[in-house]
This record gives sequence, C-alpha cells and structure tokens, in this order.
Amino acid sequence: MSMLRHLAQALVSRLPTKLQPMVRWRFVKFGMVGASGTVINIAVLYMAQEFFFSQIEDFHMRLNYAIALAITVATINNFYWNRRLTWRDRKAAAHHSALFLFFKYVMAAALAIAVQTLLTKYLALYLHYIVANLVAIVLASVCSFLANDRMTFRRRPTIDSSDPQRHEP
Repeated sequence: MSMLRHLAQALVSRLPTKLQPMVRWRFVKFGMVGASGTVINIAVLYMAQEFFFSQIEDFHMRLNYAIALAITVATINNFYWNRRLTWRDRKAAAHHSALFLFFKYVMAAALAIAVQTLLTKYLALYLHYIVANLVAIVLASVCSFLANDRMTFRRRPTIDSSDPQRHEP
C-alpha cells in the first residue's frame, strides 16, 4: 500500500500546484463514487430513453425526461456514498439532518448538473447520446467536487477555547 501511495504522491506532485489538492485521496474517493454514479446514470438514461419514455416520439423531449431521471437517481446514489465515504471525516461536524445536507448537496451540484445537461444535449447533436453524456459527466465532475467540498461538506472552523474574544460579553 505504501508503494501505491508513494506512486500516487509522485504523480500528484507533477501536476500544476493549483490542481494538486483536488486530486489527493478525497478526490480519488469522489471519483470512485462518481464512477458508480456514472454507471447508474448511463443505465437509467438508457432504460428511460429506450423503454420508460419510448412512447414520447420527439427524441429531444424524450431525452429531456431521460436525462432528468438519470441525473436524479445518480445524484441520490452519489450523495449517499459521498457522505459515507468521501467526506466521512466531516460527518461529525455537520449538525444538520441528512435531508438538509442532501438539499445542500443538490444546490452545490446544481452547476455541475446544469453543465452536464447542457453539454449532453449539445453533444447529442453530434455524438451518440450515451457518449455525449459520458463526456459531459467528466467535465461536470470537477465543478461538483469543488462545490461540495467547499459548501456541503466544508470543514467547520475549530473553536479555540483559549481565544479571549470568545469569552467577551
């Protein structure tokens, strides 16, 4: 394991300085969760496009519904696993219900969801809709990680009991 960690750290150190914090182990966990979400997203997208909404004749209208369903199911999956794995160490600092955190998760990921939807629809004009969706997911994942790391599961400031200003009336 230490050899793998050493190799990963060596690879990360070769990246531009601004990208290094993003690809540390938390981002790897996020990527693994995202990969499972991608599989779910693609499966639901395919099932919805080809079966669930097949009675809708307009391809683009059917694709709108299929994308919405696929993103919803994948978002629920990703929230659950990101909370349990990626930001597990920050769970204790969150004094909110899971429903409130899910709401924040969805709000933080809204930009990524919009990017994914718009890119999928645009790229579907030129590529198969599943390929278009995969490309869009990859590009939107960085937005989603940053938003969730800094908003939903952000590090809470530690309260220093020796701070004299904290005790002033």
